[in-house]
Amino acid sequence: MRYISTRGEADALAFEDVLLAGLASDGGLYTPKHYPRLPPEAIRDLAGLPYAAASARLLAPFIGDAAVEAELPAATQAAYAGFRHPAVAPLVQIGDNLFVLELFHGPTLAFKDLAMQLLGRLMNNALERRNLRATIVGATSGDTGAAAIEAFRGLDRVDVFILFPDGRVSDVQRRQMTTVAADNIHAIALDGTFDDAQAILKKLFRDPAFRRRTGLAGVNSINWARVMAQTVYYFTSAVALGAPSRDISFAVPTGNFGDVLAGYVARRMGLSVGRLHVATNSNDILARALATGRYEPRGVTPTQSPSMDIQVSSNFERLLFDTLKRDAGALRGLFESFDQSGGFDIPAPALAAICAEFDALKADEDETTQEIARVWRDCGYAIDPHTATGVHAARRALAKDPATPVVALATAHPAKFPQAMTQAIGAATPLPPHMERIMSAPEHFTVLANDASVIASFIDSHARATRG
Repeated sequence: MRYISTRGEADALAFEDVLLAGLASDGGLYTPKHYPRLPPEAIRDLAGLPYAAASARLLAPFIGDAAVEAELPAATQAAYAGFRHPAVAPLVQIGDNLFVLELFHGPTLAFKDLAMQLLGRLMNNALERRNLRATIVGATSGDTGAAAIEAFRGLDRVDVFILFPDGRVSDVQRRQMTTVAADNIHAIALDGTFDDAQAILKKLFRDPAFRRRTGLAGVNSINWARVMAQTVYYFTSAVALGAPSRDISFAVPTGNFGDVLAGYVARRMGLSVGRLHVATNSNDILARALATGRYEPRGVTPTQSPSMDIQVSSNFERLLFDTLKRDAGALRGLFESFDQSGGFDIPAPALAAICAEFDALKADEDETTQEIARVWRDCGYAIDPHTATGVHAARRALAKDPATPVVALATAHPAKFPQAMTQAIGAATPLPPHMERIMSAPEHFTVLANDASVIASFIDSHARATRG
């Protein structure tokens, strides 16, 4: 398997090189030259498999390297051994043909763990095989940072620097990052938004000298391995509900577009996906883009679902690339317009192709609170504000097509958002016992200016890779 850049000006790479590179040298995102296709019988055979075994089976075709494939079963087994539900990603029914897929049973109580725990093991194996060190820099709107820190803390070959927007994540999310006292972990509170942090991250990746000097690697969903790993729970949940003999639709709380893109990839692999419903909060660039054809950010509005407080959805580039029939020149033209004028018009054929598979639906703050309250009132079941946007979108989808089951992805545990839960149902959901210590443990983080040169200088002075 070879991977190409969406911008078309970087060399094609093998899987392990893409794993370590993260962003392509031309500023594009790596994507497979083709999507492996599974026959219906192979999808049916996933029924009843443990999650780790299903993961190894589904991901092997993306790798195409004998050494990495040989390590895959052990890596997936280790990645999911610590999850606190035997199914890893269980389904819960909350209405007629309405299901919640619980993706929060990992060590940091968020869906990011399902990809990050595997990514950490694959990356560490690659570094050991090559006798290299890496400097991981990530931007987070709340959950990615904690998942990356948990996956990589204490590893001798990796230093981790996580940028989070100061004051724009929940207290629990912040403390998950700042109470880890490992020498290789550096939490950076950025004086800016997530979009600012992501822009700095991309600028660092576009600096060849900095990349070489630090052994720069990425764990945001710009890294293909993150998207790849997230395809698995689309398969396991859909098969449990009758796929491939019936279509299953999904409603996905969306910020950076990586999680819902994994559903699109699963469909390309042969899964019988009905519709992919993109759920947004008040930061609704994707809902506006699909409705009007104009991709144009506005200012970021802080909400009770901070992991979705994003206006520049990086993984939307991978979808655009496919719907532009993989015309890298056309894609570069769109993003040149974006850089110059702050937006672009999606070409009509590409927009039609996107709308043939995706809907995008917005839940504002009141609707999010009301959805949390409704599910609690009707089912005695607590959902966090991100999940609530997905359930809200799922209900609207079922109103149009009640015959097709809709799975709403529960992307975070409600205990991570005590203020939102108290507002909606009158009480916070308690943290699981293994998490309680973070609320009283000392915090370790550095506040830095919204300036790429300041961030680069800090990384240079703390990354072990730069010291040989």
